[in-house]
Amino acid sequence: MNTKFEIRRITEWYARDMNALSSLLIAVVEDGASIGFLPPLLEEFSLEYWKEVMAPNVRLWVAEYSGEIVGTVQLQLSTKQNGMHRAEIAKLMVHPKARRMGIARQLMGTAEDTEVEEGRSLIVLDTRAGDPSNTLYRSLGYIEAGRIPQYAKSANGQLDTTVLYYKLL
Repeated sequence: MNTKFEIRRITEWYARDMNALSSLLIAVVEDGASIGFLPPLLEEFSLEYWKEVMAPNVRLWVAEYSGEIVGTVQLQLSTKQNGMHRAEIAKLMVHPKARRMGIARQLMGTAEDTEVEEGRSLIVLDTRAGDPSNTLYRSLGYIEAGRIPQYAKSANGQLDTTVLYYKLL
């Protein structure tokens, strides 16, 4: 696979995009990603999740390669009065067949640029301890703020630690 891909913001739902995002979510969960779901993830649950994503405070992007969605990220803007300066990264996903091409890095850059455009200065996220995503986030300048043990259950029933990160923009 060559490395030409395009980042596109989703502002309204089309069946094609929702179905593609559902397939992406299922693929990354089956591959072991800790993003709130356990395998086997049924398509109906995946589609239900995506139906609830679109909200005024959520920015959603996809990465496309040859017209196929191979990655996504969400920026969830805080709506609390005391939190209007911050946002959270959620559901950064890249299809297993499209990894190591810079897609996650490009999606994160897009989210960070938008956060600055939105007048935000703090971005937070969490990820499972030991996952390759920790290396990505640290390489992008995120700072570990702490760890929460037994935070999320893995497919094998193990309770895993999550790592909290932040970045001042």
